[in-house]
Amino acid sequence: MAVNLPLPVPAHLKPVAGIELGHAEAGVRKANRKDLLVMRLAPTASVAGVFTTNRFCAAPVQVCKAHLEALRFSDAPIRALVINTGNANAGTGEAGLINANATCAALADLLGCEPSQILPFSTGVILEPLPVDRIKAGLPQAIANLKEDNWYNAAESIMTTDTQPKAASRTVTINGVTITLTGISKGAGMIKPNMATMLGFMATDAKVAQPVLEHMVKEAADKSFNCITIDGDTSTNDSFMLVATGTAALEVSEIDSPEYAALLEAVTGLSQELSQMIVRDGEGATKFITITVEEGSSVEECRKIAYSIGHSPLVKTAFFASDPNLGRILAAIGYAGVDDLDVSKLNLYLDDVWVAKNGGRNPDYREEDGQRVMKQSEITVRVKLARGDAAATIWTCDLSHDYVSINADYRS
Repeated sequence: MAVNLPLPVPAHLKPVAGIELGHAEAGVRKANRKDLLVMRLAPTASVAGVFTTNRFCAAPVQVCKAHLEALRFSDAPIRALVINTGNANAGTGEAGLINANATCAALADLLGCEPSQILPFSTGVILEPLPVDRIKAGLPQAIANLKEDNWYNAAESIMTTDTQPKAASRTVTINGVTITLTGISKGAGMIKPNMATMLGFMATDAKVAQPVLEHMVKEAADKSFNCITIDGDTSTNDSFMLVATGTAALEVSEIDSPEYAALLEAVTGLSQELSQMIVRDGEGATKFITITVEEGSSVEECRKIAYSIGHSPLVKTAFFASDPNLGRILAAIGYAGVDDLDVSKLNLYLDDVWVAKNGGRNPDYREEDGQRVMKQSEITVRVKLARGDAAATIWTCDLSHDYVSINADYRS
């Protein structure tokens, strides 16, 4: 059960003019489940994305990168995205690339465009051949279902171990023009920054120049999807895509412009909402934890310490047990790799409870206060380093018995 995460309401997911979504039950891994999604884009759309840093990146990630790079030398825009769940098409070598390209060719043939105008995505089990014939057979059904108000079904179609779909919308007025943004994401395990094992897709009807969109998606991801961790494992298929359909009367052509700043704020806010949904639905999660490190000498060192806390199995299991064994947090700070850290100035808080003062146990700290906070479903860990003005925040969850069970039984 996700932590304080209500189901999205289909009627609240706003259509974005210039993008249609259609789903199918292709039987990629299991029968009778939505597992194939097509997103058809208007010819005016621009597309940009960020991807996993895992050196074993999946075949579809490689093909996506190649097709996006080809945009620099072609006037032919990206016309569609195709996503399958159940099979990651990762660790599949040359055959995986052939199958990813075959998927693009099959959809391009049905939509009347070139294979290079299709972006493929896959998620699921690694090291198994992609059942490309099933995907090809399911494409006509997905195309028949294409419509603008299909975001809820789209969110369901990309789930793996997720317990519920993840989707959200918002509107923002920029220069008197109302802009719509809607996005979906998936992910519950193998989550670690750069990027997390997730797929994320967001669309806006603003018109954004290609190089500007590329800058925007990186900035948004760095403050959202690259600030979450569940288990410290970086996946092979992670992708976050931003589509600007260009159907609204707002054009963003410069990075140094008020329009860019306003749209970036909206995109980042929605990205944070979608990324936090992933953490709240972490495999076996019972608690949502915010970790903020303040007064650092750089954002990089603040993040390094925050991730060290968020990745620690000892810290995460203590949160699951509601056990204020908070020396584990101090230990994680100490081995984070900030070699010149003066721990005698460090202060640690759990929500409103001052736990460690100037590097040691706060004389006024009482364990029952720590336990009161640990029993909550949402907890904030705050670390003050007393060495500068930089800060960073990440989001994580606890580590429970169910996490082990889910991953032990994942392929069965």
